[in-house]
Amino acid sequence: MTLTQLSVFVLVARLGSVKAAARTLDVSEPAVSQALSALRQHLGDQLVTRGPSGMTLTPGGTRLLGIASQMVALGAEAEATVRAAQGAPEPLRIVASSTVAEFVSGPLIDAFVTKSARKVDGSSGVATTDEMPVLVANRLSDLALGPSLRTDPSLVSEPVLRTKLIVVGSARHPLRSDVAWLVDPAGTDPESDTGRLLRRLRVPDSRIRVFPNQTAAWTAAADGAGVAPAFAHLVAPQLRRGDLVVITTPATPMATAWYATTMSAERRSATAGAFRRFLGTPDAMHIMQSAGTGSPPSRFRPPVYVTIWS
Repeated sequence: MTLTQLSVFVLVARLGSVKAAARTLDVSEPAVSQALSALRQHLGDQLVTRGPSGMTLTPGGTRLLGIASQMVALGAEAEATVRAAQGAPEPLRIVASSTVAEFVSGPLIDAFVTKSARKVDGSSGVATTDEMPVLVANRLSDLALGPSLRTDPSLVSEPVLRTKLIVVGSARHPLRSDVAWLVDPAGTDPESDTGRLLRRLRVPDSRIRVFPNQTAAWTAAADGAGVAPAFAHLVAPQLRRGDLVVITTPATPMATAWYATTMSAERRSATAGAFRRFLGTPDAMHIMQSAGTGSPPSRFRPPVYVTIWS
């Protein structure tokens, strides 16, 4: 039995499928299935079974889940402790919604590393709303930045920036009744701000076009390809230039906020705690409020390499 196998089991159990666990770990589904199979064989229990409504824990799996979660978290803590003793940079792993990752995760990490008295190795990636609490609770990530994650009582989710979601389009092209909705990957996440807005407006899937990032969606909207949801403070430069205009809808402007989610103060790492405090500083607030040039966000890269024996 290995920590990697336990990590795979926890993710499958928490996310509800092998596919979701593989996507979160950024590995193939067979790799996840093989690691889970090895753990099942070692313990002599199926642990999770597939039913009509998804994965269901066996009685043994139910009892294992809490213990496995603690072991995975302790394993990550042990690795960080040894790295610190060796003088290695302290890791800071941030996950965010695709829009937040595109515009502010990188600049926030860069500013924090520059000002920090400690050596920090920062990285960021994209995760869905369902993935974020699982990654943070199991110490695969130190902090999540995006929607509120208050559904997990073991985590602390606090607002760090209040904003509004609006809809933008081209001033040069007339709006059609069958207008296309242009979204970044956050639009495919039903619990993201964009996902909730599309649901409120009852936009059918057939009219949603997904772009690799928010900047590409806005560019297409400016060219008249459709309308795009946008955080008001991020799209402000395009509105000032006249590239885009605000489109009135029954659900916008929609008040919302960006939240920072971490483990509780006594359980989070010192670096995660320092970064959380940094998010409340004027420097961090300026970065979050001032839209820069977006950079394509990448998928979350977890510190777990999945094989049967690792």
